[in-house]
Amino acid sequence: MRRPTAPLNILIVEDEALLAMDMEAMVEDCGHNVVGEAASLHDVEAFGDDFTPDLAFVDMQLARGTNGLDVCRLIRKRWTNAFIVFVTANPKKVPDDYCGAHGVISKPFSRNGLMAAMRYIEEGVCEPPPTLPQPASFIASPSFAATWNMSETER
Repeated sequence: MRRPTAPLNILIVEDEALLAMDMEAMVEDCGHNVVGEAASLHDVEAFGDDFTPDLAFVDMQLARGTNGLDVCRLIRKRWTNAFIVFVTANPKKVPDDYCGAHGVISKPFSRNGLMAAMRYIEEGVCEPPPTLPQPASFIASPSFAATWNMSETER
């Protein structure tokens, strides 16, 4: 699996335009690139073959009757190396297996909360495991947290 390097190329899948713009500004303030924004599964399907996000922030309830679980499945199929983090007001709707995603950030989130999560995720994606403590704003999926908690000899 290709290990991305910073800055990360980030896809934001969010149907609330103002929130998507705020997230884009925060991502860029963390030194990363927003390479795409989408409001629905259909928008994500429209990205070309040359589109390769390292990380996707995915809302659960999306435009045009679509949802984040279906987006997650599509991302896992098309961009197998992409890390996926759900961003949702109701994290209890995320299935126990996280549908293969790597974690959750709960809405509403603060600027500091999202940026702390970004730094933690960046470390975990680029040079696992992260050395920073896991911020309260990010909940790693159980299976993914287990990989980050492995010792170097177990990798």
